[in-house]
Amino acid sequence: MRRSVPLALTAAIFALSGTMLSPAQAAAGPCRPGQGADLRGKDFTRGASLPADLRCADLTKAKLKGVELVQKDLTGAILRGADLRQANLTQAVLKYADLRGADLREADLGQMHADHADARGANLIDAEAGQAQFPHADLTGATLTRAELTQVNFTNAKLIDADLNESTPGQIKARKADFTRAKLREAKMSQANLRNATFKDADLSEAELTQAELDGAVFTGALVEEASFVQADDADLTGAKGTPKGLSLPGTDLPFPDGVFTPEKETDRLAEPAGTGGAPSVGLLMVVVSAVGLAVTVVAWGISAQRRSRRNSRFALMRRGAEEDITRLGEEIDQLDYEFQVSGHGDITGDQDWRHAIDAYEAAKNALSLARREEELHFVADAVQGGRNALGRLRVRSRWGSSAASDGGPPR
Repeated sequence: MRRSVPLALTAAIFALSGTMLSPAQAAAGPCRPGQGADLRGKDFTRGASLPADLRCADLTKAKLKGVELVQKDLTGAILRGADLRQANLTQAVLKYADLRGADLREADLGQMHADHADARGANLIDAEAGQAQFPHADLTGATLTRAELTQVNFTNAKLIDADLNESTPGQIKARKADFTRAKLREAKMSQANLRNATFKDADLSEAELTQAELDGAVFTGALVEEASFVQADDADLTGAKGTPKGLSLPGTDLPFPDGVFTPEKETDRLAEPAGTGGAPSVGLLMVVVSAVGLAVTVVAWGISAQRRSRRNSRFALMRRGAEEDITRLGEEIDQLDYEFQVSGHGDITGDQDWRHAIDAYEAAKNALSLARREEELHFVADAVQGGRNALGRLRVRSRWGSSAASDGGPPR
């Protein structure tokens, strides 16, 4: 008996020390090899149930097509080459997960958390990933063609050689993201935060970058033919190729032999003699006259553009505020639904005020998508206020019901 205590204590200390991670291991991820369930190659498409604990699980080449993984914790899971086509990963946690070569075509990744995930070579064609989180993730060589990426967080993410053609990464957060050689043809990137992002040698042909934040972004060697930079005032396209739209940048339409603008080339071009004779040529006189007319036009256009810019900036700010109000209303709806489920008050889906709140939430989203002017945003505010009023009435009734039940005895 005297020996059993030291032996048990030793075993406990040994087991505890095995769960501790060194600083190097913590930086690489939360799992050790073999720590999670071994589910390699398993087929879960025919009714087989997944284990309750999927943290650090090895699901290499597992068959998970169409499987419901909503809010599942797959932190550190290995999903290399896994078949996740049409799987539902809404609000799932895949932080530090290994998704190399995984097939996520048409998967629902809405609000998924994949911080620090390794998704090199993953296939996300036609995936629905609105508001998904990929900060510090590695998506090198990933295919995201036609993917829905609205409000996705790509902060510090690597998207080198990634294919985002025809995708919709609108309002994304991609500060310091690396899009080197990425394919972004016709990508919708309006109002995106792309500060200090890298687009070296990327294909941005016909991409939409209206009102994007591009302070410090690098476009050396990028193809920007017909790309829209309307109100993207911080854009510096030095070294870019092609002719963009909506950006008054000196030299973007100059006939340089290699199609690349640099301030040095512009200086050399202006220093070239206009003709071989001493008198000015007719062509030079025509250029001077045209330049004067153009200057007058540019001044008038500049004044009008400044007014439009201020108006559009004010609208964009108000629109973001309205969008935040809608998001908070959705969170209030989710919170009240959760409170009802936990407290056992019963099903509220048939309640008139509950339906009114849901309808108001949808109406607010529709009004926001249709709003083009400041005065049209009041429809959003009215719908949000109506939804909150309905939720307030529902809360009052639920509290009154709980109080009445406690006075008359325990609720049934």
